[in-house]
Amino acid sequence: MPKRFVAQLSDQESVNEVFRATQKQLRANRNGDLYLTCRLEDKTGTIDALLWRVTDEVYQSFEDGDFVRVEGVAQLYHGQMQIIVRRITKVPAPEVDPADFFPLSRQEIDRLRSRLREILREIEEPALATLVECFLIDEEFMRDFCEFPAGLRAHHAYPGGLLQHVVTMLEMGLQAARCYPAVNKSLLLTGIFLHDLGKLLELPRQPAAEYTEQGELVGHVILGVQMLEQKVRQAEMLSGEAFPRDLLLHLQHIIASHHGEYEFGSPKLPMTLEALFVHYLDLLDSKCSVFAELLGETPVGEGIWTRFHPQLGRKLYRGSGRRGQCHR
Repeated sequence: MPKRFVAQLSDQESVNEVFRATQKQLRANRNGDLYLTCRLEDKTGTIDALLWRVTDEVYQSFEDGDFVRVEGVAQLYHGQMQIIVRRITKVPAPEVDPADFFPLSRQEIDRLRSRLREILREIEEPALATLVECFLIDEEFMRDFCEFPAGLRAHHAYPGGLLQHVVTMLEMGLQAARCYPAVNKSLLLTGIFLHDLGKLLELPRQPAAEYTEQGELVGHVILGVQMLEQKVRQAEMLSGEAFPRDLLLHLQHIIASHHGEYEFGSPKLPMTLEALFVHYLDLLDSKCSVFAELLGETPVGEGIWTRFHPQLGRKLYRGSGRRGQCHR
């Protein structure tokens, strides 16, 4: 029987399918009876699931990020599709096809990796070019960089998401450098490449519900600055020359300020033109990714509006021209 994806489910349809579980929670109703809620996802979207009168044994049987077989019924509730679960069981990862659950294929990741190298080879400043090359020839680093998500839930939260996020920003950075001659193109491209460096230590390899201990205690901004400084020392050994202090300060500042505002967890506000561009390109791509995912979810009824998104604080308007799948 062909796999049924989230986007294909209809009201009152029987469900017996494998999904990826996230945001698992154990709650109690007014009578004190426990029930389980979680988000189920595949490459086409996400759907809420609810299991009444759950036991602790069932709750402990799987973790966020696990694949689970769900038996139950799809149901339209307050304009949104959900699954009322009768049974949920963990499925070993080797038994599933990752292509059913994550947006990026192996071929697309390989294409993005090639494009990453192509764009970074446009860096003309010798010290920056040497630094970037030290990252590109580091096989372990590049394997992680091409396989990690860019976040747990907010945006690009899937294998290869970090690579896709950075390549999209680099493409926009090339255009920005053409439109604004005052921008140092080499510095901008290097800063974009390295701005989320610390996420390789902050996040787990596969999207899950928890940060690493380093991520929780230190965070990817500080971790990124530390990783940059380590690689600068390698670049100095490779070139036999001291890395220019001014360039190092610029790169440290780009990483430290790329969240843009103190309330968004940024230690510093952008104080260079390149840092400003990295912040806004980062913000633009992350927001567009969330919008595209939300607009691409299964329309309900007429499908004019999406569901309310708590992080965005709004629902999105599809209109008559957006009643189908939205592709990035």
